[in-house]
Parts: sequence; structure tokens; C-alpha cells
Amino acid sequence: MVESEGRPVEELTDTEARDELERLAREIAEHDRRYHRDDAPTISDADYDALRRRNSAIEARFPALIREDSPSSRVGSEVSEKFGKIRHALPMLSLDNAFSDEDVADFAKRVRRFLKLAEDAPLAITAEPKIDGLSLSLRYEEGKLVSAATRGDGTTGEDVTRNAMTIGDIPNRLKGKAPSVFEVRGEVYMSHAAFADLNARQAETGGQIYANPRNAAAGSLRQLDAGITRSRKLEFFAYAWGEASEVPGATQMEVVEAIAGFGFTVNPLMKRFDSIEGLIEHYRAIEEQRATLPYDIDGVVYKVDDLALQRRLGFVSRSPRWAIAHKFPAEKATTILNDIEIQVGRTGALTPVAKLEPVTVGGVVVTNATLHNADEIARLDVRIGDTVQIQRAGDVIPQVLGIVADKRPKGAEPFEFPSVCPCELKTEVVREETASGAQSVVRRCTGEFACPFQRREHLKLFVSRKAFDIDGLGDKQIDFFYDDPDFPVRTPADIFTLKRRNDEGMKKLKDKEGFGELSAKNLFEAIEARRTIGLDRLIFSFGIRHVGEATARVIARAYGSFEAFHEAGLKIAAGDEEAAAEMDALEDIGGAVITAIARFFSEEHNLKLVDALVAELEIEEVEKPAETSPVAGKTIVFTGALEHMSRDEAKVMAESLGAKAAGSVSKKTDLVVAGPGAGSKLKKASELGVEVIDEAAWFTLIGREPG
Repeated sequence: MVESEGRPVEELTDTEARDELERLAREIAEHDRRYHRDDAPTISDADYDALRRRNSAIEARFPALIREDSPSSRVGSEVSEKFGKIRHALPMLSLDNAFSDEDVADFAKRVRRFLKLAEDAPLAITAEPKIDGLSLSLRYEEGKLVSAATRGDGTTGEDVTRNAMTIGDIPNRLKGKAPSVFEVRGEVYMSHAAFADLNARQAETGGQIYANPRNAAAGSLRQLDAGITRSRKLEFFAYAWGEASEVPGATQMEVVEAIAGFGFTVNPLMKRFDSIEGLIEHYRAIEEQRATLPYDIDGVVYKVDDLALQRRLGFVSRSPRWAIAHKFPAEKATTILNDIEIQVGRTGALTPVAKLEPVTVGGVVVTNATLHNADEIARLDVRIGDTVQIQRAGDVIPQVLGIVADKRPKGAEPFEFPSVCPCELKTEVVREETASGAQSVVRRCTGEFACPFQRREHLKLFVSRKAFDIDGLGDKQIDFFYDDPDFPVRTPADIFTLKRRNDEGMKKLKDKEGFGELSAKNLFEAIEARRTIGLDRLIFSFGIRHVGEATARVIARAYGSFEAFHEAGLKIAAGDEEAAAEMDALEDIGGAVITAIARFFSEEHNLKLVDALVAELEIEEVEKPAETSPVAGKTIVFTGALEHMSRDEAKVMAESLGAKAAGSVSKKTDLVVAGPGAGSKLKKASELGVEVIDEAAWFTLIGREPG
């Protein structure tokens, strides 16, 4: 389960919103990577959609805080280094989702409103099954297939040309008279029968067992050996196009029919309708057929049929205005609940997981389901031994919907949620308070970095770009060292003792697989370079609940030195009201942050970890922001390519001068510093009459020399 922060968006402060947008950008990017690049999603579509909706809601209320890496403007994920790259001539965008009939009606109303069409004006819309596979773009020149690329990040995809040529549904040469340049787009998928056959063969040979046909199709297409792809029966439905020297039709339906004439398989369930009622009726018909189709689908896609109208409608953010995906409700089944297991996430949230008697739901064998939290267990009154109804939310992580009351076994006892963490430390489990003072539904282990269940992910945050930013020590390397018996890294201080252990021990890092003499030397040097760290980065690296990058910066500037912050944390943990009031007086620092700091510093294991780490470091004190600088109190936006500083450095510089660095231009913006390549922000500044200067003028304004 992906835990929601829960705090109403309208109650967030600027700093809280900035921190949460940072968290959401990082979390959504990670889920995008797992889904699009690694073919291994770890959350449901519904939970993923909830993350994006919260991000959009915060951005709508705080437009000045919209980040340059906002999920709202990003499609897919970065391209794997295993493959060559192909830049799409036209971007491969994603679709907005509809989850109800009302959402579909709203989509049609938005289209009419944008086009200024009357309610009774004709508007044809196509409907087709949404295939649950891997998007692929095929480029043909003079009728011959010259390249095939995955979606990637929407702009650049992976070059899988040799693999695509092994798929029978993809012609190497188009039939008939095709445009001289024509990109066919569609979905690579694996049928249920081929999926079952593949997993059976994989089990016999000890190979990877795939969770569902989508993962199997993606994994099979993205093999380095095209022979492996050829041995697995992949299929392809064509439904769209990219760059074309000539578009063979005036409507969506006509072009898809032309694509079929070129030798592609198109979905026979695609139809055109003139009313919303017709669309919904077709949606219901496809939904009824879902279980009997030989391939997986997860909804129905609607597209405005007239291509001229599509061009007028254009795009918004990462999606076309003229299309939407109407998702199916999750599939359901009943089975026996054998046990309830408590899992602990990086933030310490305890999530109960139902251990189920295996049951097949929509082609996937389900053995686990989320129970969300203690309140949900109590609401459902679910007990071990119960017969439960489950649903696959987004076909990834199932959830328990309820029990079949008349099948409860005699003697089944209510489940008692643990009051201590299941980790070896047995640290206390607490329920946080919401902004209104009510208790949160989430229960957390207070062990923080010390808790073994949280430690690995905390270490990944510790070495991340906004924290210690150690070159050559990313998520993959943390996983390696965490599990390595010779050079274990279980605490932050362990990172800074690696070279010492290497020099003094019998085992040498250069002899480890994946390392060599040069790479080991480079890693040790990179670690050494980070022994000197800014106080704000150090505070952020602790991973304290509610203390994001912006909050860490506010705290660092207020206390100036680690000693002062450490003393304040200990006092707050001990119940010192004066120390808590002093922190509470800081801009945008509220009760949630203070409570989190109190819990962190009240945990003895955390204090030991911090002491061991600080003993290895030189911590830079923080200058307090200037109060009399030329930009003190002003809101500044940096955009474009800056020559003498990175954008992060520019923001830190501005804030040290008493200014507020914002991510987007609004009426509250006082100044825009624009480098070459500045685009939409520069245009927005011009529209709002905001002063714009270049980088050289910025340094002149603040009285500093570049560099």
C-alpha cells in the first residue's frame, strides 16, 4: 500500500506543500521507473493515481511551487542503459483516466466547451479496449521497418528493433501503398495461454516467474538476446500513429482501418459512436467480455474521431485533450485468510498484509492482499480463518473488501494490532495526530534509522542528491553493501568507515564483483569528499518525518550549527516547552515537525547512530540570511541554462540573501533570472509584467563576482 499523507491540501503551509511536492516527485518517479523501465510495479494503479491526484491538487493550490521535475509534465521513465536510445519524432504521451460514467460525460463536455460546440452538435468518438501491455512505436520508411522503440520517458525510448522484428504481428514491410514515412504505434502483449506456457517453462528451468502477462510481455520484448524474444509468443495490436509524411485518412477510424490494410492486426472491438450513451454501453459490453478475452485489458480508450478536431484540441501537460482511458473496476474473488502479517515501510508505517489461500484472479495467482491499517481491520472485523472477498486494485496489489460472515470459523478471535514494532528493537508504535488534532489511521515505528525494516531505504535517502550526494553510491550500491558480509553498510557512519575497513581487513573491495581497483578508489575518494557537509543537507539526510529539504533549510538557518540543533532536539524530546516554542516560531514549522523531531531525538538508537555519524564529519555552519541585501524579501525564479551556477546553487544563493526561490512564475514573483533556453517561464513573466534579467545582471545586482 502507498501511504497517503492524509493532511487536507487546503491546510498545508507553503513549506509543507514544497516538501510534499518534493516527496511526491521522488516517489512517483520511482514508481514510474519500476513500471516502465523495470517491468516490476510495486503499487496498484489506484494508489498510483491517488499519488498523482494529490500532486495535482497541491500544484493547483500552490502554482508558485510547481517543480521543474513535476510528475504532471512527465511521461513514463528514463531509458534503461541496456539499450540504445531512439528519440521519438513525436512524443508518446499518456492518457488521463476516467473512473466513472460521470467522468466520461465530463470528458465530452470539456471537449465541447473547448471546441465551442453546442450540446446537440455531432461529435463522433471511438471506443477500443485498453490493452495491458507495453507501448511500442514502429518507424517505416518507404514501407520498410527501420526502427522500433519503447515509450521510455515519452521523448526518448529504448531501441528494440531487432526484438520487434521477431514478432509475427509486426510486418517487416508494409502492404499496399503506404506513406513514405509512417510510424505505427500500438501495444505488445502476451496472451493468457502464452503466459501460462512461459511460466511453466520458466519454472522447469529455474528462470524468472512473471506475475502477470503485462510484465511477461515487457520482459520478453526487452531482452538483450533477440533469440529469447523470438522464443516467446508476443503479439501486437496497432491503434495509433506518430510521424507520417501523409496521414491516410481524415478520422481516427479511417486511419486505423488503413493501418490494418498495411498488414497490422487492429482490435475488432474498436467502434465509433455519436453519443455518450453508446460509449458507455460499449464499455459495459467489453467489460462483460473481459474474462473471456484471450488477453488482458484494463479499460476502454475513447478518442475524438475527427482528426481536424484532434488538432484543434491539442494537448495539456502530458496528455491529449481528445482522448481518455475509462478504467475498469478491480476484479474480485473469495478465499481464506490464513494469517495477518505486519510489514514496516521506510517511513516506519506499519501495514497489515493478509496472507491468503492462493486464488487466481484475472489470470494472476494471488497470495497476499493489503488490509491498509488497524482501523480498516477493525472496520471489516476481519479475523484469521475468515473467508474474505478480495479485489485486484489496478491488477497489482489486491485488497480485502470484506468477509463472508456466515463462513466464519468457530473461535476466530479479533486481530490485535501490535503496539511495538516487529523489528528486533521492539520500539514503540505510535499514532500521529492530524492537523485537526484527531489521531491518524497510520501507526508508525518510532525506531526511524535504527529500525532494521526502515534502515535500507533510509540509507538510500541518506546518499541521495539532496542529502550527501555521494558519487557512485546510489540505490544499487546501497543494496549491495547492505547485504555484503565483508563490507556491510547498515548505518550512515558505516559509509565513512568503508576505506578504513578495506585498508585494515583481509578482504579488499576491488576484488568484489562489480568493482575494480579504479572504481573502488573512485568510491573512496567520493566518500571522502563528502566528509564535509552543510548542516541543512545533514538534517535532511536523517530522514526525520515531515522534515524535507525546505524544512531542513529553515531549521539549519535558524540554529546555525549542529550543536545548537542537536541541543534543541534533545530539549524538545525531553519536553522543554521553551525549546519547542522557539522552533514553533520559525516560518512554516508546525506541530507535526516538532513532534517528529521529538520522537527522533527521544529514541536512544537514533542518538547513537547520529553520534557515530557526526564523529566522522566536518559540519559546515550556516550563515543566517541577509536582511539588507538588494533581494531580501523578494520572490525570485531561475530559469534556462545558467553558466556559472546550477539552479540548486542559485536557489541557495538567493535564499542566503534573504530572498525566496520559487519554482514557477506567478503574480507574486518579483524577479526572473533567465539563462539561454528559457521557455514558458520567460513567456509567463512577460505576460505578467515581471522584471527579467540575465545571469550577469543577477551577479551585478547582488554585488558578487561569478564563479
